[in-house]
Amino acid sequence: MKPDLRVNWLIAIALVGWLLYLLAPVLTPFVAAALLAYIGDPLADRLQQLRLPRTLAVIVVFLLTFVVLGLLILLVGPLIRGQVASLLDALPEIIRQVEQVWLPGIMNMLEIDAGDDVGIGAFIARYSDMAGSWGAKVLVSVTRSGGALAAAVLSLFLVPILTFYMLRDWDSILNHIGALIPSTQRDTVTALAKDTDNVLGGFLRGQLLVMLALAFIYSVGLSITGLKFAVAIGVVSGLVSFVPYLGFVFGIILASLTVALEPNPLPYMLGVVITFSAGQLLEGSILTPKLVGDRIGLHPVIIIFAIAAGGQLFGFFGILLALPAAAVLSVLVRFAYFRYLKEHPEIDIENGLGDA
Repeated sequence: MKPDLRVNWLIAIALVGWLLYLLAPVLTPFVAAALLAYIGDPLADRLQQLRLPRTLAVIVVFLLTFVVLGLLILLVGPLIRGQVASLLDALPEIIRQVEQVWLPGIMNMLEIDAGDDVGIGAFIARYSDMAGSWGAKVLVSVTRSGGALAAAVLSLFLVPILTFYMLRDWDSILNHIGALIPSTQRDTVTALAKDTDNVLGGFLRGQLLVMLALAFIYSVGLSITGLKFAVAIGVVSGLVSFVPYLGFVFGIILASLTVALEPNPLPYMLGVVITFSAGQLLEGSILTPKLVGDRIGLHPVIIIFAIAAGGQLFGFFGILLALPAAAVLSVLVRFAYFRYLKEHPEIDIENGLGDA
């Protein structure tokens, strides 16, 4: 590629990135709908092979999705809802137990004489003015962000509608985009698209299976331990495990709060630690290597950064879309890296040194 052409491409990419940043709040439902349409397209294509019209195939995909979600809600929802409600009812007792039993015990263990300055009441009395100031700032922030909240609610209604139309016209959209690619670059772009499709599809399926497996492992382990609210804690910990180590930390915290209700918490805490440690061990040694593998090939620190950046730019949907976007970018970065090495054969790959 000529130097002038490279500069033009860099300028175009920078302008597109800047435009995407400015339009991030508007683009969020469109990006989410595009991802959902991508996930549903293989099933719609198979239904088309059964001689169903495309629109009818999309309707069937939507109906199957809602039926599966409805069955999950009917089967698991009441159990989780009951446990969450019980957990909320038990929060005052958890707070009392922590304040009157755990904190004094920790103070005695550390040989600290705090007098009456231990506990939530003392904390509120000492920092009431600061808490009031923080509360006022939070209230002002919430009031000012009413427009953002309304936009988020509107996005939730837009996503299914946009997904339906994108899924119905998915093949046509791809054909029109393909027609814009110069013939000299078509083979390269096609190869990149196939690699991206393999990486993204495999990653999404594998990550979903890992999340469900961890939810099952945590729920069963905590139930065997005899912990209250085991299913609710296990399911939530499994579902948030798409962020590295978040499910582990989140689950330990929730389970520890629940253990505070027990008169003899040590055996329960031991069971909690064993359950989540076993879950992490299985995830790292079996689940992720077998189900996800090296499909992304990114360091966990980069994955965490991608999730944080996605949340900053696109909000909640950005967090959900961060890992798929990282999967796509990993394909492009690897392609650019190997293309650069191919164009510069003087570089020693093993030693990282070039010819002087």
